[in-house]
Amino acid sequence: MAGTSDDPETTAKRDRVARLARVANLLRHNPEGMRAEDIGIRLGVSKRTAYRDLVALEGELQMPTWSEGGRWGILDSSFLPPLKLTTSEAMAVFLATRLMVRYADKYDPDLASAFEKLSEGLPGPLTEHVARSLDVLQRASRAPDFVEHVHTLTRAWAERRVVEIGYAPAVYEGRAADVRKATVRPFLIEPSTQTHALYLIGFDEERQGLRTFKIERIRSVTVTPRAFEPPEAGSVERLMRGAWDIIADQPATSVVVRFSSAVASRVAETVWHSSQVFETQQDGTLIWRATVSGTIEVRLWILSWGDDATVLEPEALRSDIAATLSRASAHYTT
Repeated sequence: MAGTSDDPETTAKRDRVARLARVANLLRHNPEGMRAEDIGIRLGVSKRTAYRDLVALEGELQMPTWSEGGRWGILDSSFLPPLKLTTSEAMAVFLATRLMVRYADKYDPDLASAFEKLSEGLPGPLTEHVARSLDVLQRASRAPDFVEHVHTLTRAWAERRVVEIGYAPAVYEGRAADVRKATVRPFLIEPSTQTHALYLIGFDEERQGLRTFKIERIRSVTVTPRAFEPPEAGSVERLMRGAWDIIADQPATSVVVRFSSAVASRVAETVWHSSQVFETQQDGTLIWRATVSGTIEVRLWILSWGDDATVLEPEALRSDIAATLSRASAHYTT
């Protein structure tokens, strides 16, 4: 049926309009003008496409553009007044940009465009820092399949549409599982603080439960015509509070760790999990407790403390950590 959200022509037109808006915004933030090839790099398109977009800004959108010496620009009068932010709000935007640049290993033109728009409300020095940060970001590797999957999943999430994905599970003990088909109701797209990767969190109809999918492992995405009812308000967020990082689909597990006196103060000064409680012992050690969703993610955190952390509970995690450290020690035995 013509005009539906799955119509390729409609999707292409919507994407083109969004890209033209990004071109206009780039020119707005570069009053000295930009070359077509530089615009193409920033937006992740070819120089030829960027040139056509520049021509379309004036011809189709009737924005007052100028061209001189191979550079293109746009008159400032074409834009609405910038967003007004307090200095504290501006600093929050700047810090978010810095975090994105530090952790992003792939370039997404939409992320860059969002920060370009937000930077309109920043004081001059912060605007310059954001611009330099985005210059660094644009040198990140391109991953067109990953970006396309994120865009498709975002659309399905916004429209509450079921997706069918081809998913390659993680490799364990050197054995890779076959790519499986999963029918998923997308509830969240969430970044990981540990791996800096993006994850799809949703209801897996085949497994009949909430599941977490690393988007880098998704091989294909198809948006189906089927709509789904959203989960109860706040229910997914409550589940996420139980996760150590991103995995919220495992049984709640009580974890107890003893930290040596050498690191006790450092452990105590940080909120590692919303459920954590701790007690400082007379000998200076610290007993730390939390209830988390499974032990896959907290395990890596415990290992990062080396011999300053000793798992007391659960026994399965204690044995696993002990075996891992024993194998690691063997690598250094001559």
